[in-house]
Amino acid sequence: MAIRHLTIATIALPLAAFFCSAILTICVKQLSIRTDFVSQPREGRYNRNVIALGGGIAIFWTIALFILAGAAMVKFVVAPGHLAFIDQSLAQHAAGFMTKINDLLIVLAAAMILHLMGLWDDKKHLGPFVKLGVQFAAAFIAAWFADIRVEMFIENKLITTALSVFWIVLMINAFNFLDNMDGTSAGIALIATCVLMAAAMRSGQIFVGAMGMVFAGALLGFLLLNFPPAKIFMGDCGSMVVGFFVALITLRTTYHDPEVGTKLYSVFMPLVVMAVPLYDFISVTFLRLRQGKSPFVGDTQHFSHRLKRRGLSDRQVALTLYLATLCTGLGAVLLQQADLVGAVLIFVQMVMVLIFIAILEATGGKEGQ
Repeated sequence: MAIRHLTIATIALPLAAFFCSAILTICVKQLSIRTDFVSQPREGRYNRNVIALGGGIAIFWTIALFILAGAAMVKFVVAPGHLAFIDQSLAQHAAGFMTKINDLLIVLAAAMILHLMGLWDDKKHLGPFVKLGVQFAAAFIAAWFADIRVEMFIENKLITTALSVFWIVLMINAFNFLDNMDGTSAGIALIATCVLMAAAMRSGQIFVGAMGMVFAGALLGFLLLNFPPAKIFMGDCGSMVVGFFVALITLRTTYHDPEVGTKLYSVFMPLVVMAVPLYDFISVTFLRLRQGKSPFVGDTQHFSHRLKRRGLSDRQVALTLYLATLCTGLGAVLLQQADLVGAVLIFVQMVMVLIFIAILEATGGKEGQ
């Protein structure tokens, strides 16, 4: 009975989040156009047409509604035993969930800080150091007060908090950087989340898996209108939230579990999964610094833009990024069960994919055009 209910939830949860996100995205698009909350074509930006902003509102509020609804459902319906006639195991899962509600609400509050700051930035264009300060504050709140921390066999809370804050801020900015062309940030986040969900479910982490399902559904619903040619952009109010939740899932997933046979080197799985976003972040940062520019000032030197200048269409660029992420992501899935030789080959494959990308984007054309 419990397995059947879990199977139903695996299908129903992301499907419900998908429909919720899709409906909210359509509503936000119409409202954004009416209120002139749009992205105008300008120098240093990719879009050549006026595009609605605020897609991140649909993503964030889909996640928020499901978290709040789930917490209310468990606290007032499942925990008191009102559904015991369906499945006795629900009460056991509810007991574990109840211990995590406060942490979940803290995470939601941190995400809301990023969301609201992103909304303000989409309207008023805040300075990069203001945004970076808020990102570090939100990451610290999640790491210190909600225990969203990397373990890595380190028992010192200060060290694990510092490492976790760095990783969260890195992911926030990596996916913020990726939000530079139609469908890139949301699509890559969707693929990475599905890979991480596989690891979470393998380790029996039901709640992390459920969070991943809601997040994946929210991203897919938004992608309906963001896949090339995009009708709406997520903006900073979405890209920062997306990076934050990707970081959260990477930190809360258990990669090394001797009881299920996973190997110690599985802890490097997030680096393999995030190879493409990290490549884009590092390469564009290096290019800007080499040119004497601030790494936080947007331009058209991202990996996706460089591919487009090689003659690829918007859809081809998006699909190329998706396929590259899938190549490294599938290798990451196998990392949990590979022996040492297999693990080395997976890392070699990841490096080869990135080298192939570097060759592809550097062939023909002139950088900076």
